Amino acid sequence: MKVVEAISVPRQTEVRQASGAELERAWDDYVYRHRSASLFHLTAWKRAIERTFGFEPRYLVTIDGSEIRGVLPLFMVHNFLQGRALISIPFAVYGGICANDDNVATLLREAACDMARQEKVQYLELREQSPANDLNLRVKHLYVSFDQELPESQELLLQSFPRDTRYMIRKAQNNGLRAVVDNDQIDTFYEIYARSVHQLGTPVFAKRFFRTLLEEFSGHCEITIVWHNSRALAGVLSFRFRDWILPYYGGSLVEGRRLAANNFMYWEVMKRAIQGGARYFDFGRSKVGTGSYAFKTQWNMRERPLPYQFYLVERNTMPNYSPANSRFKLATTGWKRLPLPVAKILGPTLVRLFP
Repeated sequence: MKVVEAISVPRQTEVRQASGAELERAWDDYVYRHRSASLFHLTAWKRAIERTFGFEPRYLVTIDGSEIRGVLPLFMVHNFLQGRALISIPFAVYGGICANDDNVATLLREAACDMARQEKVQYLELREQSPANDLNLRVKHLYVSFDQELPESQELLLQSFPRDTRYMIRKAQNNGLRAVVDNDQIDTFYEIYARSVHQLGTPVFAKRFFRTLLEEFSGHCEITIVWHNSRALAGVLSFRFRDWILPYYGGSLVEGRRLAANNFMYWEVMKRAIQGGARYFDFGRSKVGTGSYAFKTQWNMRERPLPYQFYLVERNTMPNYSPANSRFKLATTGWKRLPLPVAKILGPTLVRLFP
């Protein structure tokens, strides 16, 4: 394992910045074994972010002899809007520390804070799923996530949904919708996704990002498109991690609403997940009070707060670059009015401002 730049050496355990192919294999082995790790902790996500956005990885690992005892994926990001910041992890729902015990987690957290001070960044952001008991960290309660344990059969799954959700699924089936799973549909997926996020007033990623994700995650991700005759109405890019399925990037056209295309798409993803042996469905994060949040509450899933934590260095308040921020309302309205071809050109540059 190739490790460089020791940050601190308490007793036998070293906290280091890490790099190299050998480390990537050892890192991923650790992530797959750790119960609180996510697909975003994998080095495939690291490579996708590096290749697409050019952000600098500052990954930290704790080593005891030759054994990994904890990891913290970090990226240094820099733009004119927020200055320099350390984020775990850009464009990810989950991030933060995976460690064998609280002592190792503390060492990693302290090393990250040391790095933030040494680099004089604006802030350090840890997208943890549960907050650390650290008075130096501030907590932002903006997002919640939804998930559920999948039953053994699609019949039991359907029964678990509220009546209105079951009605929408049957409506879609009666409308003759069909789902096709094929990663060669990336162009179709991108057009749906771009149009969908543009209607929300959000900058779109470059198509290159999705191609890179398909390359890096290979057989662990798939594109599902919902078709009505020859018309594509909805699409989603899903990831598989251990026994979880996570439909992460999705969108649907306005024309598909009356046919319940969005409901049908997620139903098909869940059905396929059960058939493939998945045990858990992760519906990702949403901001409370948004349309996405309201849609996800209709599936009778567990709702969990995501208490992202911040260590402030060169600023006194937590950043708030969410599109839900009233300061961005005018920009969001104006973005919706842009022609879609223009938004697709400008979007990949703007999306880098909100990692």
